[in-house]
Amino acid sequence: MIDGLFKTYIDPLWEMPARPLARHCTANQVTLMGLGLIAAVSLAYVWHRAPAWYALTLAIAFSADSLDGAVARLRNETSAFGGYLDAVVDRYQELIAIAALAYVNDAWAAGLFALSGAFLTSYMKARAAMEMPVDNAAWPDLFERQERILFICLALICQSLMGGGAGVIDGALWLLALLTHATAAQRFLRARKLLQERR
Repeated sequence: MIDGLFKTYIDPLWEMPARPLARHCTANQVTLMGLGLIAAVSLAYVWHRAPAWYALTLAIAFSADSLDGAVARLRNETSAFGGYLDAVVDRYQELIAIAALAYVNDAWAAGLFALSGAFLTSYMKARAAMEMPVDNAAWPDLFERQERILFICLALICQSLMGGGAGVIDGALWLLALLTHATAAQRFLRARKLLQERR
C-alpha cells in the first residue's frame, strides 16, 4: 500500500544517494548487491541473535534495495529484464529474512505460512498481469512488501524491548501470515472482478 500510494513521491528521494552508485554500477548490479547485503545482515543475526541490531541493519539493507530503480533512471537504463530481476531478488530477500527469523526463534511453521502469504500476494498480481494490463498504482493493497518489511523490523524491536523471548517473533510471524494471506485474497478478488469485466 505504501509503495502503491506514495511511489511517485518516494522514488525521487532516492536519486541523491544513488548518484555516486550510478557512476560506477549498473542498476542490475545494485539489485544484486542489495541481495548480498540482506544475506550478510541475516547471517550476522543468525550469529549474534540481537534483534534490535537485526531490525536496524535489515531496515538499512531493505532501504538500500530501493536504490536500483534510482540508478536505472539516472543511467537511463530501465529495462524489462531489470524489473524482472528486481522482482525475483525481492522474493529471495524476503525468503532469507524470514528464514533467519524462523531459524533463530524456532518458528518454522509460522515462517512458512508468512512466507507463502508474501509469495502469493506477489503471485496474484503477477498472474493477473498475464491476462490483462496491470497498473501498479491501481493495486494499493493491505500488506505489500514495504508493510511486511516495516512489520518485521517492528516485531524485532518489540522482541528486544520485551527481553528477547522467541514467542514474540513466533506470534508476529503468525500475524504476518494472516495479513499476507488476507492481502493475497484481496488481490484475488480484485483480479476476479477486473477479469470478469473484460468479458
